[in-house]
Amino acid sequence: MRNFIITVDGKRYEVGVEEVGAAPSAPVAVPSAAQAPAAVPAAPKTNLSGTKVLSPFPGLIKNILLSNGAAVKKDQPILVLEAMKMDNDITAPCDGVITYNVAKGANVESDAVLAVIA
Repeated sequence: MRNFIITVDGKRYEVGVEEVGAAPSAPVAVPSAAQAPAAVPAAPKTNLSGTKVLSPFPGLIKNILLSNGAAVKKDQPILVLEAMKMDNDITAPCDGVITYNVAKGANVESDAVLAVIA
């Protein structure tokens, strides 16, 4: 049995997972809160004046396709949002200059502001 600490929505849960077909093992020390892995850093919040690009559903920011300050054209893919094991291209709703509000590896909810195009 191996013990893990899982954090979901800011709440910590301690779970034990047994490996199927493995010989019983000695208990594994559970890391303390001080040893917990660091969360994925969020991108700095941007000035939200301009056209907001909202997340159509919850998911994981798998890839950011352009750099901050890049010029974009309407319908150009700007990032890849993974949801339910599928990659979804999120496209620019208009022409302009993009400023991201998320970082690669971040989890987002529906209607989260992913970027602003000014």
